[in-house]
Amino acid sequence: MIIGPVSASHQAPTGEQPILLVDVDGVISLFGFDTDDPPEGWWMNVEGLPHLCSARAAEHLPALASDFDLVWCTGWEEKASENLAPLLGLEPPPPYLSFDRNPGRGHAHWKLAAIDGHAGPDRPLAWLDDALNEACHEWARERPGPTLLVTTDPAEGLVDRHVRELRAWAAQLRD
Repeated sequence: MIIGPVSASHQAPTGEQPILLVDVDGVISLFGFDTDDPPEGWWMNVEGLPHLCSARAAEHLPALASDFDLVWCTGWEEKASENLAPLLGLEPPPPYLSFDRNPGRGHAHWKLAAIDGHAGPDRPLAWLDDALNEACHEWARERPGPTLLVTTDPAEGLVDRHVRELRAWAAQLRD
């Protein structure tokens, strides 16, 4: 979902790519799939919890780094870089956002205050997440900078159609 038009006044500044906020659960770590026909990937254990990591996300995220500045936007926080970045070939590891679980800033979604603090109001950003709610859509509509929300199916995660949408949007910002 693209929020607002991309116009010349909203192009990324020269030398600055748009931000791609990347959630982990439901984007890279898959769940809710048919256990008799799991998606392609590999199992890993993080703090005693098993995670099926998507092979497609492993292919796509390093490629998206050529169009975006990747930033972890996940409750995993620093654990995303520690556990996933080396397996995904993301070197150097992307920075991560830290979250106040009780933001108290009038936001109805627990990630929004940290996103605002990192990106500011004007920098173009795209957000990959399986749990974007109406508060996220309202925030994106009100945000001055170009904003793209991409909702994933947690049983599939990041797939080809998402990558096409993200790359087309980033190209639109450059043009």
